[in-house]
Amino acid sequence: MGATEKLAAYLANYQGIVGKVVNFDPAVDKLFPLDLTAANTELDADMVADTEAFSQYINQKLAESNSRYAIGGYMEHRTMYARSVHFDTEGEPRRLHLGVDIWGDSGTPIYSPLAGTIHSFQDNNNFGDYGPTIILQHNVDGLTFYSLYGHLSRVSLIGLAIGQHIEAGQQIATLGNATENGHWPPHLHFQLMLDIGDAKGDYPGVGKYSEKAKHLQNIPDPALLLNASGLALYSFFMR
Repeated sequence: MGATEKLAAYLANYQGIVGKVVNFDPAVDKLFPLDLTAANTELDADMVADTEAFSQYINQKLAESNSRYAIGGYMEHRTMYARSVHFDTEGEPRRLHLGVDIWGDSGTPIYSPLAGTIHSFQDNNNFGDYGPTIILQHNVDGLTFYSLYGHLSRVSLIGLAIGQHIEAGQQIATLGNATENGHWPPHLHFQLMLDIGDAKGDYPGVGKYSEKAKHLQNIPDPALLLNASGLALYSFFMR
């Protein structure tokens, strides 16, 4: 049983609240499916390496499609990570995106979909990295797992404490801008993990493509929570 199936089985019996991750009204708001694989020939290496040009591309897509957010990325093979040496590892570079990205405006409020506690947080301040990051710990019907929120604003880390209780639907952060979020167009990296070992304030959001099968055993599809929290249109990304 993979991680997605395991978490789905526990959520099926869960009696608690599943809250939103971002503000979204499916009656009026739209999502744009953003493909960041090599199949998207509108993007080239030069554009992706230029944060301003990359941001303009995403904003153009949002405007043209009249969408509130662009979304996608779970287990997506992204050659664009060549923009940063942060993803270069010996033998095989990391190119497999392990979470879901929700692209929107800086300052966008971010919420926890489930009750939990603050496991850890830190500013991963490197080019191409997460920037400010929060990891929450949850328990669903006896299953402990973790949710990660990357590319936040620095102010999001002020006043946090390890072990602090978080309610379902409670705002925990805002999206950072490119000067503070690892030099990316504003977006949330949202990722679920069953086990994070001794990691604190950081956990890989991009892995080696050759290790996809291993990652699928530990990293559930975030669509499980995003669909339940109101991003119903996310279903076309289910793997």
